[in-house]
Order: sequence, then structure tokens, then C-alpha cells
Amino acid sequence: MKLLLKLGTSIALCISAAPVLAAITEKDSMTAKTDTQVQPPIAEKRPHSYTVHGVTITDDYHWLRDQGYPKIENKEILAHLEKENAYFEAQMKPQEKLVETIFQEMKGRIKEDDSSVPQKDGDYIYWSKFDEGAQYRKHYRKPVKGGADQLILDENKHAEGKDYFRLGAAEVSPDGKLLAYAYDDNGSERFDLHIRNLETGEELADIIPGTLSSIVWTKDSKGLVYGLANENWRTDNAYYHRLGDDPKNAKLLYKEADIGFGVGVGLTAQEDWIIIATGDNVTSEVRLVPADNPLAEPILVAPRKVGREYSVDVRDGTLYILTNDDHVNFRVATASLKAPGGWKTLIAGSDKHYLTGVSLFKDFFVTEGRIDGLDQVEVRRYNSPTKAEPIKFAEASYVAELGENPEYDVQKLRLDYESMVTPDTVFDYTVATGNFETLKVQEIPSGYDANQYQTERVTITARDGTKVPVSILYKKGFKKDGSQPLHLYAYGAYGYAMPPGFSANRLSYVDRGFAYAIAHIRGGDDLGYQWYLDGKLTKRTNTFNDFVDAGKALIEMGYTSKGKLTASGGSAGGELMGAVLNQAPEIFGAVVSHVAFVDVLNTMLDETLPLTPGEWPEWGNPITDKAAFDYIRSYSPYDNVLPQAYPPMLWTAGLNDPRVTYWEPAKMVAKLRSVKTDDNVLLLKTNMGAGHGGKSGRFDRLRENAEEAAFLVWQLGLATK
Repeated sequence: MKLLLKLGTSIALCISAAPVLAAITEKDSMTAKTDTQVQPPIAEKRPHSYTVHGVTITDDYHWLRDQGYPKIENKEILAHLEKENAYFEAQMKPQEKLVETIFQEMKGRIKEDDSSVPQKDGDYIYWSKFDEGAQYRKHYRKPVKGGADQLILDENKHAEGKDYFRLGAAEVSPDGKLLAYAYDDNGSERFDLHIRNLETGEELADIIPGTLSSIVWTKDSKGLVYGLANENWRTDNAYYHRLGDDPKNAKLLYKEADIGFGVGVGLTAQEDWIIIATGDNVTSEVRLVPADNPLAEPILVAPRKVGREYSVDVRDGTLYILTNDDHVNFRVATASLKAPGGWKTLIAGSDKHYLTGVSLFKDFFVTEGRIDGLDQVEVRRYNSPTKAEPIKFAEASYVAELGENPEYDVQKLRLDYESMVTPDTVFDYTVATGNFETLKVQEIPSGYDANQYQTERVTITARDGTKVPVSILYKKGFKKDGSQPLHLYAYGAYGYAMPPGFSANRLSYVDRGFAYAIAHIRGGDDLGYQWYLDGKLTKRTNTFNDFVDAGKALIEMGYTSKGKLTASGGSAGGELMGAVLNQAPEIFGAVVSHVAFVDVLNTMLDETLPLTPGEWPEWGNPITDKAAFDYIRSYSPYDNVLPQAYPPMLWTAGLNDPRVTYWEPAKMVAKLRSVKTDDNVLLLKTNMGAGHGGKSGRFDRLRENAEEAAFLVWQLGLATK
């Protein structure tokens, strides 16, 4: 069973909040800038230095890192963060009405009792829903042959009395009788795995703490394969647990020796092979074990080669391999299980068509990818694999992908579709006829008319001559004379594209005069895998330059003007915010930076931190490579704060965040306060009971979006009536 959900890792955090805008008087605008009666916390400077490659680095705010990490118990540090939170609350207090107005506006666009589209998986139909007013989902099923709805998991019940709750993975056993589910209740992303008997409601005694992976059932429904987080919050293993045994006696199926490689588990389309994959950001290696005998000797598909990525599925003894081994935009190859390393090209790599995924079904398979940054979903037949049957969509710019398709033998495909003006839409696509059946369109209870909005895609020229696309949304009648504000968002790392999709929250920007733009900068794979390669390692600064150049170009084109351009990004996108603030602070009116990866040099020098070894292929290894050390040092936002004027800024952090540790934004804010020459407001908000994604409840998250939007509106001198 593959229907419920897999453990996901969201690196990019996108601000999609905005206000009701109206002009306020010049006097009000001046007094709105900051509350001078409440002084910001000033972190003490405590000299700390170290020498690497003959270079001495001084870090006066090193003390903000709790030396007992991952436990964070230092009272002085906690007190400082609480003071920062108190300052945030004091500064935002005059904006409470604005925050509430924006929150209610955003909430009004949510269908509170929303439900997913039911989907068949074996003998049952599965779906999930929110009750009106509930923060979390309930998960249901009912027999295909008929019968009552069965509540199989209530996230709200598990979240009772907790500041944070996240369901990480949930899988129903092949016989349909058991549910394995894992959740995190503090934001540390260490998930405790539980098992429930769906026939009796009984919770089994098998509880496995500290998982950090998907969950895969064995074919007989009597065992589970999963990965555990080690002491450095890395999954370097795959274990097999037999139900009823002591979890401490689980059998180790695979142990990764390279500290930079992470291990994940999955299941093939026919559910007969368990996939054990290991890799870092540029290199991968896959093993297969039978789903009916996980203790069998694993089959190594192909040994790792630095720079070669590949993924695998299996159909009737034939491997289907997606790999970049002979073309940067990937090819599809096949091989026999008897000779898994003998790869033969099935679909050749293309300079134009970037292949991103292959999904196998009984009578056909589907490839996904992009051409010129536009999503492509194509049906292909096993007897003529190079002849693609593209699924065609009406709009010129859109986001389209396979949705939840848990069954192997199907004649219809579930598709997800949206654009910057079209709400999220779920289709069933009949492969034989090409017919679309609309199953659900995202409902906007407060009302939405797509005809009132316009989207366009412009191309700007970066300083090195590269053409960078930017997707823009605005309300019809938007004046391109520099008089209106524009919000610019990007991510630009790890090969994650920022698709031009729909956001109901974003309407609060464009309804009141903003344009909302997504810069498809290098570092993502928006225009192909080479686009990603051109924004990493020794080309990392291309990402920052693209964003700054996009902002300046949009100003020159009249979409906005200096001081009316706002920006946001999170995680690696928060690093982006830090770098562009250092480079071109004068063009921004206000900036929000979430859980920002800004202390890049110190983090990449510390191999004990959770993600560092696996990040070296992305950023470089400054421990062993002097050139990488020098290059990272040249752009690391924390190391390049300058004595100059910065725009108003809001930074966020999560105390339990294992991805970007809380001290990175905390140190950045402390240094900015000490060095910057302006008196613009600078805020830090730390979620003391959450991690990388902020608060977990849907309304709690929405209120944080409203806070961020209110901050931007406040600092631009705009407010609600």
C-alpha cells in the first residue's frame, strides 16, 4: 500500500502572505517604523577565533551556539532568544489589527472542512479531510465493495496538548490490516514509529523511536523496513523489524560508511522489491532486496561513481534506470536483474528535454520533465518507448505532475495541475482516449475570479549575459510605471525548481497593488540540470547575482521602484536573502528571511553537524580544500555583513531545527545590529517549540504568514483601514 504519505523534507519555505493595502499619511508612515521606547536586545561580543588554512576567523557571537547541542539548555542563550521574541512582540504589537485583518483574509480563502480526492488502493478507497476549525487532518478509508467509512488516523488526537505535531510517514500493510505511522512532536525531525491494528484499533507494542525515513512493509505484512537517525541526525542505515520482536533486535540490512551519504528506502511499482538507496547531492547507489525476503543478499544495481546519479524501478525482471551518466539532462536505460549493471539506453538524453522522473505501470510508463522550464508529462508504451504521447494542457505557463497513483494496473492517471492564476486542480486522465475528468478544483470560499488576474513570464539579463526567466502575477490594471510595490521570491539551491504555481495567500498581495514575482535563478533546475550546476560550488554566487539583477531589471522595467521592492526566502533561500542584502541593500524596502542558512563557513567546517558532510558536494569542503574555504568565506552572509545601511528585516528561526540550527539567524541578527549604520527595524522571531518548517497547525502557520505580510506592509508605509 502506497497511498497515505511518505516522509517529506521541505527545504524551501515560501512566504505566501500579504495584506490589504491602503495608503497612510506621511506622519503615520514615519511613526510606524519602529517603537523607540523598546530597545532591541544587544548580544554581548565574546572574542572567539580559530585558524584554518592559515587564515584566522574571528566570531564574536560563537557563544550563541549551545555547546550541548542537540540539547539546548543553556539558560543564558535561551534568555537571549526570549528577549528577542519579546522585542518582536513589542514591535509588532501596534500591528496586531493589521495581522488579524490579513489572517482573517487568508483564512477566508481556506475551505475549513476540505477533503482530498478519494483514491483506490487495493480493496479500499482512501482519503483525508479537515474538520472545520481543526488544525490537522483525519485519515479515512472504506471498502471498495461498500461499507462504512473508517477513521484510521486522527492527527488532531495525537497533537492534543502539544505545541508541534508532524506526521512524517504512514503506510497500510499489504493485507490492509495494519497501519504503520511515524510522527515528530517537537520539530527535531526524529519520528517515533507506531503500529495500529485497523481491525481492532489496538496499538501494537512495537514502538520504534528515532526513525528518519519512509516506511516499507514486507510482502507478508509481518515486518517493516525503515531507517534510524544516528547521533548526528543522519540516516546511514536500513533496518528490518519483525512484528512482535524487540525493536532493539531489528536486523541491519545496510550500513553506509561514508558520512556524507544518506540512506532511504522505497518500494518498486509492482511492490515486489524493496529499494535501499544511498547517496549525497551528486552521487547515488541502489540495492534491491525481495519484498518477501528482506534478509536475502541485496542486489547492487551499480557501484557508485562520483557525479553519477541514478534511480531505479523494476517491471517483470527488467530494471528501468533514470541517470545522468552520459547526458546532463538524464537518460532512461534498462537492464536485466541478472545483469543489473548492463545499462542500455531506452530514451536518450536531450539538450532540450530535461527528464526528471519515470513511473512504471502495467501497460505503459510515464516520464516527467521540463522543456524550456515548462512541465512535461508523457505517456510511453513499452514496445515503442521513444514515441511519447504528451499530455497537453491549455495554459501557456503551468505546473503539472503525476498525482497519487498507488496502483500498478490502471487505465487512468491522477494528475495535479495549477498555474499562477489557476487554483490547484485534480484530474483523472484516461490514457486510451486522452480525456480529462476534473475531480476537484481548490475552493476559495471568500471568492476568486481568475479573469481579474494576469500572469506573464519575462526574461532578464544577468550581469554575465545569462537570460534568467521571471514569472510575475498581478491584478489587471497594474501600472508598470514604478509606482506599485513588487514582492520577489526565489530559492536557488539543490536543483529544486520554483514552479509558477498557485497560492491563495498570494492574492492578498496582488489584490492590493503588489506584483508577485518568482525569479527562476540558477541553483534550481528550472531550465535543466545544467541550470542547477551553474549555481553551486564555484558558481554559487551566480545565484545571488541573478536575484539582484532580477530585482534591478524589474525596477528598470517599471514593475516597481527602489524601496518598493520586497523579498523573501527560506533555508538556502534565506542564505540568498543574506547574500543579496549584503550586496545590494539599497534596492529593497523590506526583507523576510526564514530559518536562514547564513553561517555557511562555520557550518561547512563542522562535520559533527547533521547535514554538513552531505552538503559538501553542494557547497564545497572548506576543511580539505583551501579554494573552497576562500570562496565560501567570500559570500557567506554572516562573514560579509558590512557597515552600511540595510532595509527593515525580519529573521525567523526554529529552536529544534536540525537543518538550519537556530544560532545561524541569531548570530546574523546580533552581528547586523552591531554593524549596520541605519536605524531601520530588525527583528528575530524564534519558534521555541518547533523546527525548520515553523509552527505545524494549519491556522498557526497561517498566522505566521500574516505576521510576515504585516511586517512588509508596515515597513513599506502601507496599512489597512
